[in-house]
Amino acid sequence: MKFPSSLRLSALALVSSLALTGCIDSGGGESDAEDDDTIRIGISLPLTGDYAEPGKGIQRGYEAWAAWTNENGGLLGKQVELEILDDQSSAERVAQDYERLINQDGVDLIVGPFSTRLVIPAAQVAQDYGFVFIEPAGAAPEVFEQGFENLFYAAPAVADDHYNHLADYIEQMPANERPKTVAVASMDDPFAMGTAYGLRDKLDEMGIRIVVDEVYPPNTTNFDSIAAKIADSNADMVIGGTQYQDAVNLILALQQLDYQPKMAAFSTAPTEPEFEKAIGGKTEGILAPTGYTPQAEYPSNQEFVEFYTDTYGEAPSEDQANAWTTGQVLAAAVEAADCAESALEDPECHQTMIDWLHENEVETVVGPLSWDEAGRPQSAHMVQQWIDGEIRIVLPEEQAEADLIADKPAW
Repeated sequence: MKFPSSLRLSALALVSSLALTGCIDSGGGESDAEDDDTIRIGISLPLTGDYAEPGKGIQRGYEAWAAWTNENGGLLGKQVELEILDDQSSAERVAQDYERLINQDGVDLIVGPFSTRLVIPAAQVAQDYGFVFIEPAGAAPEVFEQGFENLFYAAPAVADDHYNHLADYIEQMPANERPKTVAVASMDDPFAMGTAYGLRDKLDEMGIRIVVDEVYPPNTTNFDSIAAKIADSNADMVIGGTQYQDAVNLILALQQLDYQPKMAAFSTAPTEPEFEKAIGGKTEGILAPTGYTPQAEYPSNQEFVEFYTDTYGEAPSEDQANAWTTGQVLAAAVEAADCAESALEDPECHQTMIDWLHENEVETVVGPLSWDEAGRPQSAHMVQQWIDGEIRIVLPEEQAEADLIADKPAW
């Protein structure tokens, strides 16, 4: 059943506003009958602070998935309600939020926040209480080194492997065309460093010389000194281990110094809708890893893109897709286990979901996903590049929408 976009947006706004103000009932003020008709899912997201931009994208994806699910019969025949808290991009706050969601608010299920820094403390709370924990944005290696048995990352690949296709492409280039030097600058963030260092280390193994290797705090806004080091090195390639605003600020600083790399790769930011305008339209040739494209022909992706575009008036980006994928994985586990009670009430229900996800594959908008014993997805990211004013898939070849530009035009 389809509803007009205005009604969908009103419903989304209502659920979100209730959750953010703490007005969704925690079980004491509603009848048992009403509780029996809903499945309440708790989420903490960075809606303010360093990770607010992608955090809001994840929020949209979760809300869109919940609205679509409710229009299509709900979970186990019950309507889904989201309770969303703002963790302010704080690792301490996110742990407190999940403690509250589980113990005080009495949610039935939880799903993860944005950023490795927030996923690890959140996953620890989930494991302490026996909850299955599916998350959209904790891709750094350390997430999977904590011994979590309940965690599942709902994306194609972990951070270290995001650039594998690009590394393979560079390795196969003729020696006289391959970059000889590379400059690396990364936010002090596990995900950002994972993406940058995964590629850096593979290039180093090829004999490509690392001439700049800088790490900066998450709240850095002035990139003049880092940009100067990169420009002075005249490196053939620059790699940015970035989120959003830091990538924009670094690129603007490099542009002002007229540094012109032959290759430029930045994580996260180039896939955001605001990126092109933010750097003055000078995007041509910039590369970025992505786990998602709206053009993917997976059946559920076509449905997702249609619903999301109809609701919000624009196609979804990777953040929204990651959140929707998280919802798909959770829904598959719930349906397989035929239960959705809180782990405080029914620990066997959550253990059944955990065991099922370790043993099965789930069809999602990013393709089929399966996981190893630590929750690592067993697939690979694609590589996108800005070409003629659009960001297009260029690797791997079987999914490419355009040929990779190996010699980046001036920005």
